[in-house]
Amino acid sequence: MNIYLKEQNLKISSPGFQSRPLKIALFSGNYNYVMDGPVRALNKLVMYLEKRGMNVLVFSPTTRNTNIKHAGTLISVPSLALPGRNEYRIGLGIHGSVQKKLKEFEADLFHIAVPDYLGYCALRLAKRWGIPAVSSFHTRFETYLKYYNADWAKKYITSYMRYFYNSCEHVYAPCDSMAQELVDNSMGNDVRIWSRGVNRSVFNPSTRSNDWRNSLGICDNDVVIGFVGRLVLEKGLDVLVKTIKVIENISSKYKVLIVGEGPERFNLEKRLPNAIFTGFLKGNDLARAYASSDIFFNPSQTETFGNVTLEAMASGLPCVCANATGSRSLIVDGENGYLIDPDNIVLYTKALTKIIDNPKKRKLMGRKSYEKSLYYDWDTIFNNMIENYRQAILNHAEFKLSNYSIQSNEHIPTVANPVK
Repeated sequence: MNIYLKEQNLKISSPGFQSRPLKIALFSGNYNYVMDGPVRALNKLVMYLEKRGMNVLVFSPTTRNTNIKHAGTLISVPSLALPGRNEYRIGLGIHGSVQKKLKEFEADLFHIAVPDYLGYCALRLAKRWGIPAVSSFHTRFETYLKYYNADWAKKYITSYMRYFYNSCEHVYAPCDSMAQELVDNSMGNDVRIWSRGVNRSVFNPSTRSNDWRNSLGICDNDVVIGFVGRLVLEKGLDVLVKTIKVIENISSKYKVLIVGEGPERFNLEKRLPNAIFTGFLKGNDLARAYASSDIFFNPSQTETFGNVTLEAMASGLPCVCANATGSRSLIVDGENGYLIDPDNIVLYTKALTKIIDNPKKRKLMGRKSYEKSLYYDWDTIFNNMIENYRQAILNHAEFKLSNYSIQSNEHIPTVANPVK
């Protein structure tokens, strides 16, 4: 053990450590079978890491049929459909051939994206094998409970999340407001920012198409309220419906465009019979839908960042969003949109009608959105993540070495200065 620690210390404190390729094992409950914000972010991360010469193995449940082309090498973990939400799956741990592949990979770092059972098993193995583990915070699971009549479980889930994130070297939050909530709730000893970027060559105002709008029955003078996201209860669909119902009684200048797919689509179509449903869109088709809208409406309280809000901003749209972590770091109230107290139908209605009825305000807010989106650059964000990875490895080695030195009362060489 003493020899191993010294060798590891020399390995990471050598000048080459800052440039040598890292081996990253990534664990996620969903990587290529349901397209959502976390999946997009994780695939972009893996793509960038491999472009920089890093070695990555991804461990996740999989399904037989998927149309999503994933990045990197994916190891399928045995899994079962999640009760009540069978489009998602829950991994059954890391055993047999899966554990063998992980062991042979000799990862420098475990990146755990979800604190589910697979994530718990990965964290446990990291501790047993002496490998540093970091986690990224993608989903506010505790906020989902009220939509499924399970508020009674909140204190237990919160307690587990606190244990889980406090066991990791770093916790990566997607924005300042989410990071502050994690700190306030004692979730993570070292909370850092892994922000999100937007591909402005895809998402930009120039992809607007009046021909496409007309093909959907939208007139040139109609103001389109756009919603983009998974059609599930936790995306604020009830607030969406109630707000639109009120607007129907006071304005005729608008159309509602709903982009996305999910288990609530049938119910949503019944409740909003005049809305236009496109189903799931991606790439250039999705970009055209954003830019061909006039206002973006996102009442979700469960987002940790709000990728769809950033894409809407890059498309030049004013945004009306819940005053929650997903949008609070993106929207400046009254400048590029409005932040509304969650569930306040009256204020949502006032904000939307204010923009519908004022073309000049709509244009000015849309320009401010676009300008603010320019700060979210993927290359800069991912470079920071690689530095964070190296920092986590160094910190972990320093801690192990100092602990061993105390226990053995033996001098062991110190680790080089960590990355700033």
